[in-house]
Amino acid sequence: MRIRLGYELTYDFPQPTPMIALLNVHYSRVSGLEHPDHLKTSPSVPVESYRDSFGNWCSRLVAPSGRFTMTTDTVIRENGLPDPVDYGAVQHPVEDLPPETLLFLLGSRYCETDKLADEAWRLFQNTPLGWFRVQAVCDFVHNHITFDYQRARNTRTAAEAYAEGHGVCRDFTHLAVAFCRCLNIPARYCTGYISDIGTPQPWGVGDFAAWMEVYLGGRWHVFDPRNNARRIGRVLIAHGRDAADVPLTHTFGPNNLVGFKVWSDEVEG
Repeated sequence: MRIRLGYELTYDFPQPTPMIALLNVHYSRVSGLEHPDHLKTSPSVPVESYRDSFGNWCSRLVAPSGRFTMTTDTVIRENGLPDPVDYGAVQHPVEDLPPETLLFLLGSRYCETDKLADEAWRLFQNTPLGWFRVQAVCDFVHNHITFDYQRARNTRTAAEAYAEGHGVCRDFTHLAVAFCRCLNIPARYCTGYISDIGTPQPWGVGDFAAWMEVYLGGRWHVFDPRNNARRIGRVLIAHGRDAADVPLTHTFGPNNLVGFKVWSDEVEG
């Protein structure tokens, strides 16, 4: 299967403004790209790239004043299968976890484990360990939060999403991540593309998405509390502790986002 991926983000800047963009396909997926997803800008500006502390590929630039557009367009080859399932994936005792996973047991900016720990254990202490406990978390979060773009708020935390009962995909993910960490399951926040391939039409407007990966049975597994389904064509861009680590763009000055397009569509061939 071939999937065309890309975006076009357009801003108005009142002055030259430094930016960091996390918009490139994650290094773990680049072998499937038919050609590199280089960041292109209009007007053209120098772009410096580097890896952050999580290994994500970041682009650093200074946007000029006025109208500024960032875009890319590429094709990735996929196996055409939904996200894998491993019902036998076991939960590791904390003392047996690899050191690099321990960070993802801790509270973070949007995932307040201290506020949610008692509630997590009240809700999930009687669920089976491992895969089925994580799925129980996703089932609960999926049913507890109502998806509502009109009530999106970029400062909403996991505890606030739990109390308010509405949000967007990042809120579903933050709450599920926080609950998993409270239950001693390493969980990290992910951003990327999710296609609508294999789902009923009509399809909504394209967007980037958030989901989580949890560490079970010696490796990381995808879970998606927003959709609560195994999806075809999920392509990772970046992962971190929460959305504060992996914003799509970080601008160091005032700006106005005036255009936003994202595509993830199957193509012939």
